[in-house]
Amino acid sequence: MFNQKEELTPLQSDMLILQGLISQGNLGDIEKFSHNLLSRSRSKEERDHLIEARIRMDRALLGLIDSESIGAELRWCVDRLNAACPGSALHGLALLNLANWHRNIGESVMSLIVHSDISREYGHPEDIIGLSRLEAARIYVTLNDLDPAMRHFWSARESFTNNKMTSESLVASLEWLDLALEEVSDAAPDMRTRLETATPRESGGPTWIPSNTNDVRLIAGELFPILTKDLSGEKRNDIGLLIDSSNLLGFDIWKNSLVERISEIQDPRVLDALQS
Repeated sequence: MFNQKEELTPLQSDMLILQGLISQGNLGDIEKFSHNLLSRSRSKEERDHLIEARIRMDRALLGLIDSESIGAELRWCVDRLNAACPGSALHGLALLNLANWHRNIGESVMSLIVHSDISREYGHPEDIIGLSRLEAARIYVTLNDLDPAMRHFWSARESFTNNKMTSESLVASLEWLDLALEEVSDAAPDMRTRLETATPRESGGPTWIPSNTNDVRLIAGELFPILTKDLSGEKRNDIGLLIDSSNLLGFDIWKNSLVERISEIQDPRVLDALQS
């Protein structure tokens, strides 16, 4: 949020302290301290529009304002940051928070509209784009609109990979694979083609396009060495996805590798799948 090459103002230094308090979760200290910083950010002596927006956003998310005002407050933060620093990480974070608020109150379509304002064209950073695409994909899944869901999972994976966010990339890949295994076809367009040819629709609704065999092989192949480093755990749906991939693709080397290590596996469903 601040330029590390420049000396911080007292207000900026105190803002970092506030962020530390938030990470510790001490709401009692946060409420009073944040209110004081908010007043300072609006004062003639220390006026700082970015800090004001960040504090107001944090206070809304922490429930330190009237619950009926949270949505309007988050929207104000988005508008202020869009005017002050469009395309910045802070602006993207404000959009993410507003989108999540809409989703949490059951306004999924409105949430998707807000997510659509986060993009490379607007200059938002890759990590923010990845988080946005991941959340949008999950919303599309709840709407049973699975074609855009798969495209957004794939886009999220690419953004996370570009930003070296390994754990997040793994999550996006797994959620994509879970959908992709519903139907696999050599004749289906690959994800790159689907992303390049996607066009806006006049209305939403259930959609489905089979996944391309090569895409499934790519993702399962990337996941296999990561997920099989440790086979322990009584709920390993991720390993189940690898077995399903092996069966669908006829790529027995993955399944055979798991059979050789069957003594390490604790999930009874995975054991049944390997022994069937």
